[in-house]
Amino acid sequence: MSDISKALNLLEKLVGFPTASHRSNRALVAFMSDYLTELGVEHHVFPDETGEKEGLIAHIGPQVEGAVILSGHTDVVPTDGQSWQHDPWTLTLEDGRYYGRGTCDMKGFLALVLAAVPQMLAQPLVRPIQLAFSYDEEPGCLGTLPLIDALAQHYPRAESVIVGEPTQMKVVTGHKGGIGIKTTLRGLAAHSSNPGRGVSAIAHALPLIDWHQRQMEQEAARARPSGFDPAFTTLQVGTLHGGTALNTVPDVCVFESDIRYVPPQTADDWVAAYRAEAAKVEAAMQARHPEASVTLSDIDIAPALAPEPGNAAEELVRRLTGDNSDTLVAYQTEAGHFQGAGYATVVCGPGSITQAHQADEYITADELRRGADFLSKLIDSLR
Repeated sequence: MSDISKALNLLEKLVGFPTASHRSNRALVAFMSDYLTELGVEHHVFPDETGEKEGLIAHIGPQVEGAVILSGHTDVVPTDGQSWQHDPWTLTLEDGRYYGRGTCDMKGFLALVLAAVPQMLAQPLVRPIQLAFSYDEEPGCLGTLPLIDALAQHYPRAESVIVGEPTQMKVVTGHKGGIGIKTTLRGLAAHSSNPGRGVSAIAHALPLIDWHQRQMEQEAARARPSGFDPAFTTLQVGTLHGGTALNTVPDVCVFESDIRYVPPQTADDWVAAYRAEAAKVEAAMQARHPEASVTLSDIDIAPALAPEPGNAAEELVRRLTGDNSDTLVAYQTEAGHFQGAGYATVVCGPGSITQAHQADEYITADELRRGADFLSKLIDSLR
């Protein structure tokens, strides 16, 4: 079994940075940058448009094509509204579990990768290893495309990507795509004693909300075995806000919806279908009030990871883990973006997804050891 003491020391530091997605991650990235600098590792840090978030990439080994990318995100979900029994920003060991926000998703993987860097440097690597640590994965993989652009700008083209999200070290070869959409309806306010003088934004939102449910029912009715659970595309409305008073026809209604689609369906097709439905509702509203509107915004898309049997990343990781099961998942990762950029990509990392985003999130010592063993085998295979 691998010695994970160095990784635990690093994990303690990483958990101590409160990098919830609505906060800056710059202090954490600075820590990682200093760590890599001390080891003499070439790396680059790049900011987002606000300057409050940063990504980091690194290259270890010969300056040749064919690298294996180890990918992870530095942000975590907020702890607001959750009842924690442990301090979320302090690594706490209890009964073989290491508690703290991000221990599982996915600072545990980042700590293991950083701890393995000296081993990477000590080996005569024939194929290089690239590190790719992003920002703003949790709000919708917003930092992934800038990360991929930075890799293309600074380093030779890699071949394979291992996204280290928690899979209990199983090889995940496919996941659903995700679409988040904010819908804003603007009607015309009026007193409720004569509602015909107004245009209710809430009333006109109802058929759009119902559209999501009807589409999911249709998808379920024609579902075929897909390897996903559930096997079909799911749609739901997660938030709804509208109106100012019970005696006023509401002139504004805003809701957010979520679509988790099964490949080979595409995000473009789903967005186009919803736009068409929204246009019908807008036309009905404008027939009564020309300035009424239905606007779609904040459209966040996490592309699906479509299974590509036998790709280089899958063959490599299956060989190292011994896992030959067919594992598909319903959650999204950055893997779809990497696949879209032409990389052979799989998802494989320590920890259980059931712990992600939960109060008292944890990763077990055994999972960390398994992750460290995997990275050690990976490094040896690239000699």
